[in-house]
Order: sequence, then C-alpha cells, then structure tokens
Amino acid sequence: MFLSSSFLLESEIAERLYFEFAEPLPIIDYHNHLSAQQVAENHKFENLTQIWLDGDHYKWRAMRLFGIEERYITGEADDYQKFTAWAKTVPHTLRNPLYHWTHMELRKPFGIDELLSEKTAEAIYQKATTMLQDDDFSTRSLLEKANVEVICTTDDPLDDLISHQKVSKDTLSFEMRPTWRPDNALKVDDPAHFAAYTKQLEKLTSTVINDLDDYLVALEKRHDFFEQSGCKIADCGLSHLNFVPYNATQVEAAFNELIQGKEVNKESQEHLLSFLLLELARMNHKKDWVQQFHLGALRNNNERMFKLLGADAGFDSIGDELQAAGMSQFFNALDRTDQLAKTIVYNLNPAQNEVFATMMGNFNTGGIRGKMQLGASWWFLDQLDGMEKQINTVSNMGLLSCFVGMLTDSRSFLSFSRHEYFRRLLCNMLAKDILQGKIPEDYDLVGSMIQNICYYNAKSHFKF
Repeated sequence: MFLSSSFLLESEIAERLYFEFAEPLPIIDYHNHLSAQQVAENHKFENLTQIWLDGDHYKWRAMRLFGIEERYITGEADDYQKFTAWAKTVPHTLRNPLYHWTHMELRKPFGIDELLSEKTAEAIYQKATTMLQDDDFSTRSLLEKANVEVICTTDDPLDDLISHQKVSKDTLSFEMRPTWRPDNALKVDDPAHFAAYTKQLEKLTSTVINDLDDYLVALEKRHDFFEQSGCKIADCGLSHLNFVPYNATQVEAAFNELIQGKEVNKESQEHLLSFLLLELARMNHKKDWVQQFHLGALRNNNERMFKLLGADAGFDSIGDELQAAGMSQFFNALDRTDQLAKTIVYNLNPAQNEVFATMMGNFNTGGIRGKMQLGASWWFLDQLDGMEKQINTVSNMGLLSCFVGMLTDSRSFLSFSRHEYFRRLLCNMLAKDILQGKIPEDYDLVGSMIQNICYYNAKSHFKF
C-alpha cells in the first residue's frame, strides 16, 4: 500500500530498526535555505501555494518538462491557478522523488491522505489553506511539529542577522543558527559586483578598504559577528575547488583592479580566489567551525531564462568539472600549517562519489572523529538511488558510523519529511545486510549506529 507505515521498509527487521531507533529522534537540519525572518516573525502563509510552490525549483522543472506555461510557474497567474497547474503535473511524476515528497508533505503536517491530481486539487488546496491560517501552522509551530531541534540557515556575510538574534532571545523548543556563506565575497569574475560588495562591506564594518589586507580585516569582523550570533558552520558553493599556488604581487594587483570595477584575466582570478578561500578557511579553523563545500553544479545554463528570472529558478544542472587535484592542493595547503578545519564536501556528480570520498580520507588527522566527510546526497541526488549510492560509497571508502546524516537543503517549511525518507532508506539497507548475513542481527550495535547517523553524530560534530 502506497505510503503505508512500512513505506520503504521491506522487512520486519527494517521496521524495528526504523520505529525503535530512527523515527523518535529529533531533527538537526544543519543546512537549509529557510527564511530566518519568517521564523522570527512566526509567519503564517496565506495559502498552500505560497508555502509549497514559491521558490521550489524542483517542482518548477517538472512543470516545465510536463509542458506547463511559465505564467503558471513563476509568472502572473494567481496562486490557485499555479497550484492547479502543479496538481495537474503530479500524477505524471511517478517514479520521480517529487511524487513521494508531495504526498509525504501533504500527510505531514496536514493529515491529507488523498492523492493530488486535477480532481482532488480544489479540496486539498482549500483544506490545507484553511489549516495554514491556524496558529498551529505558523513557521515556528511547523518546526515543532516536525520535531526539529536545530536549523541552520544560509546567510551572506553582510546579513544583519537581526532575525537570528530575535529568535535566540525567545524560549523555543528549537534553535536557529546562521551559517556563514561568503559566495558573494568571492565573485572575482564579476568586477561590478565585487566593487559594489566591497563598498557595502566597507560601510558595514567601518573599515576603509584600500588593499587586500583591509578586505580580510573587514571580512573577519563579519566572521566574528557571525560567531557572536551563534554561527558554528561555514559553507561555500563552487563549481570546483580549483586551488592554484598564487603569487602575492599578482593577487594584490588583481584585487586592486577589481575594487575599481575593472576586469582581470582568468589566471589572476584563479590566484585571487585561491588566496581568499585559503584565508577564509583559516578563519574557520581558528574558530573551530565546521566548513562545507558544495561542489559540482553548472549554474544558469539557460541565458534567456536567467535574464528573465534570475538565479535559482530551475536552470542549473550537474557539472563535469575535474575535482580531485584542486581539492588535494587546497586541503594540503591548510593541513601543511595544521589549519584544516572539520570539513564536509558535497558532490553533485554521482560519477565522482568515490573521488570525493577517498580525497576526504587523505586528511583525517588530529584525533578528530569524522573530521573529513563526503556529505549527504544533495540537490539532484537527494533521492532514493542517489542516497543509496552515497551511503554505499561512504561505507566502502570510509566509516558510515561517523557520517553526520541528512539535511533538507530546502527553502520550504514542509520539507522535513526528507529526513524521514533518508531514515527509512537507511534502516532498510541495514536490514537487508542483516538478512543477507553481511552484518550481525545485533540491535544494540546496528541500532546505535542508526541513532548516531540520524542525530548524535551531527549534535557532536557541530557542537550543538
């Protein structure tokens, strides 16, 4: 039966592992894109479209593939029209993870068991929208319903973090922490942006930025401010870690050109980016933060739609950049001076899982459990096949018992069922190993590993 209590659990052993060890645990969602302001304001969404479809490029891609016109996706159609367009698409998403996620998210928190289609769209929309008006469906209540203990948002160094400070003063069942995401401070390929960003940073930190040292001083002031606001994690999104040895004179010259809005050549860009990444990583190590790198996306492929809708609109894909050499040089440069922080690297290209996993194994030093890790499946890979491959790679090339588990990487307050999705799959995989005699039927041994992966490893690793 679809989405029964035994969903994805193919044996009594799998059910015992899930219901006894995995399901009861709180959620630590250490990487997402939720709105801190909406949490601070305890926002209530007007309707199901606003909480479910707005900003969800997974759904947008599926709707475009099904032939839905853009006006019903990101265009001028009203919220109900957009929802009915999605409802029309859903029955045709069979075998896509969206079909599972859609119905898991209707069931929790709305208690809606009906399959979404054109026929059921109106009733489901009205029922969920009515429930969203209740205080029990505000952003904070939704986090509590999902048994969330910690959420870590994604924040630019220029963010004022007022929302985080407000939430930290309230007595809640969960914590909300910022994550340092300096991507905008690293756009050395965009002189106009870089110059404008530097001016903003200068004003915010009351630091005159005349040279590269001044830039680092200003960034570290913001880094300190993030720590004071509860931050314990850094993150960076790059196509690849193309670290190259740099020339100090060339790096300084490139920076001086960029803050004036002038173009610099590709080689100088790579040198400056390598320098900045290294210095920021040293800041992370100094504060004992965990640093994350999301690698492998080829973004904004459709130029026409990028000009129309901007970034993060569903026109990104898996890239095929070479990754190993750059990662090796970057981590080696940090390890050489014993300044390599705990690191999680997320791979978007499934053909490179083993490359990433074995690279992490080269730098597990210092007596730190799980210091270097291949991160959870993300974006195009956070589905059953992608998660299973990632789990198998971590098992074969490292220690699954040290893995810090799943995250949502989502903009939606309804997406916490992805933790359930992962936990059910994990328990089923381990149950299969038990049934095949690959691991012992020792519930203390296997159950404790499941609990660590789903909760305790993350709690310890990030020091929450």
